[in-house]
Amino acid sequence: MAEEHAQRRLAAIMAADVVGYSRLVDLDEQGTLAALKERRKQILVPLVRQHHGRIVKMMGDGVLVEFASAVNAVACAVELQKRMAAANDDRADDRRIVLHIGVNLGDVVVEDGDLFGDGVIVAVRLQAMAGAGEICISGSVYDQVKRKLDVRFDDLGPQTIKNVAEPVTVYRIETLAG
Repeated sequence: MAEEHAQRRLAAIMAADVVGYSRLVDLDEQGTLAALKERRKQILVPLVRQHHGRIVKMMGDGVLVEFASAVNAVACAVELQKRMAAANDDRADDRRIVLHIGVNLGDVVVEDGDLFGDGVIVAVRLQAMAGAGEICISGSVYDQVKRKLDVRFDDLGPQTIKNVAEPVTVYRIETLAG
């Protein structure tokens, strides 16, 4: 059996997660899981494909997606938030499935199809910083998309991110999902 060797590459990484997932499951486990499965099939997978991304892995209520383009990653994130918000129109406020998303452009290690390294860590930390319906992006992503996408950015300045040596400049994109 041939052994796959780790390689490095620059990638735009989108990390997305459901806000308040445990609470939603506690309220209605079957309904939440069915709705999440349907949204993955009807919204997430087609959008990732449309924006030329690759789903690296799904982890319960979260997903990690790789793109070769920061513009495609952010465009996908913005459209994902809009479509998730639209899908909530017929749900009670306390049962809405809302995402928070982080996008980073950085060096990653690819091994057995999975991604590792600071590029991924920063994307996941940015996702955790984002509020419900929001997208947080790193300064490296902002530099690539600032004049290419019709979105508004809030400069949150340099932020200390756990387990990352230097502060990361963070921008927030507010979408229709909030």
